[in-house]
Amino acid sequence: MDDRKSSNSARAGVGRRSMLKMGAGTAAAALVPGLPGVALAADEKKPVGNYPAGVAGDSVFVGLTLDLTGPYSAEGADERKGYELAIEQLNAGAEQIRKISPLTKKGILGKTVKSGVADAETKPNTAVQAASRFIHDNKAMMISGSVSSAVAIALQKVCDREKTIYLSAISGSNETTGVDCQRYGFRLCHFAYSASKAIAPVLAKNLGKDRKAIYLVPDYTYGHTTYDSMVEFTEKQGWKTVGEQVHPLGAKDYSSYLINIANSDADTLVVVAYGADAANSIKQAKQFGILDKMSLVVPYMAPFLGEEVGPEIMQGVYGATGFWWTLQDKYPIAKDFVEAFEKKFGGKPHDSAYIAYLQTALWADACERAGSFYPPDVIKAYEKGEKRQGPVGEVYFRGEDHQGIINFPIVRGKKPADMKSKEDLFDIVEVINGADVVPALGVLGCKLGAYA
Repeated sequence: MDDRKSSNSARAGVGRRSMLKMGAGTAAAALVPGLPGVALAADEKKPVGNYPAGVAGDSVFVGLTLDLTGPYSAEGADERKGYELAIEQLNAGAEQIRKISPLTKKGILGKTVKSGVADAETKPNTAVQAASRFIHDNKAMMISGSVSSAVAIALQKVCDREKTIYLSAISGSNETTGVDCQRYGFRLCHFAYSASKAIAPVLAKNLGKDRKAIYLVPDYTYGHTTYDSMVEFTEKQGWKTVGEQVHPLGAKDYSSYLINIANSDADTLVVVAYGADAANSIKQAKQFGILDKMSLVVPYMAPFLGEEVGPEIMQGVYGATGFWWTLQDKYPIAKDFVEAFEKKFGGKPHDSAYIAYLQTALWADACERAGSFYPPDVIKAYEKGEKRQGPVGEVYFRGEDHQGIINFPIVRGKKPADMKSKEDLFDIVEVINGADVVPALGVLGCKLGAYA
């Protein structure tokens, strides 16, 4: 049912004659929780989460929990820009957003989209507290934002409990749509399994099959599952795993780990670390002389790494990433996105802004297709697996585990002499078909819960 009709019906209430027939006790039971004096007609939805209170007015609120401080703060700030652009275009009914969400007019279902931002600090507890405030104080109908998988998993659990849709931004752990999947949670980006399956043959082709790899791994769910998947898929290509050095998230000094790496017989250093952790550890590996004798691979790469470390170190380094701006040369919707982002913010978007933008656009599309903000109906619209055109080709969600099927590039760092500008840091080696690299259903142990 359309939310505007639902709201009008609720305001109209139940006629006096009907109230008398129902009796005082039955009439009281029909009152909508959170809306005193408003009766629930027999054909209307029962309240779920913040529905219908969260859509009773002319706007709908979304809460953004972003890693604005901590080791992933550059990505969190970029996500913020992606959400801002998407919400601005939705409220304007912009042509660019309608290419992704074709039913969009202005806003979503006629309602203006409003948002609030909180710093998750790259900490699960901080993120959960922020999301809870948005849900309880602002009647949020959707929560989004993450770079850390630990944050994403914590957020989707609390949102599932509160029956509020949660859309992760970046979350690389297999567990997000695996054993920790939730009915109210949706992940769009590529992740450990898909990135590793995609990059392993590229590495074998370009670096060789007879390689000895040692891994630098952050000590949380993203790091461990990425290590597991990289070992699985590179060993299928003939690589040998020498070992792993596990470090805490947000480490500053990597010397003890790098000494062990330098003393190994590895010829390839695989840095699973992400964000500032990746930048700091790679700079220190260069200082230790490790990169003079070992090839460097960053399987799950943030494009910010090229800017933070510099092309002298990143030249020839392979990685899987969610988006790179030169995709605009091949994909018209990517060009729309890059041009709009650059016009608004004065720089190129990274994968973090791209995922935030696309998640928001696809949420609007799911609501429009459902004809309602009623959470179970929106979830079922996602679960139909209807395909839309995104900036990098077709995109959709699997109904069984809520994993997005999305194409993504493998990139290689350019030589400084080959760069056309300071932003021209990577060549696109290959665009991966997302459907080819996701695990078969059931492999990662997802079991979704109830709708209400």
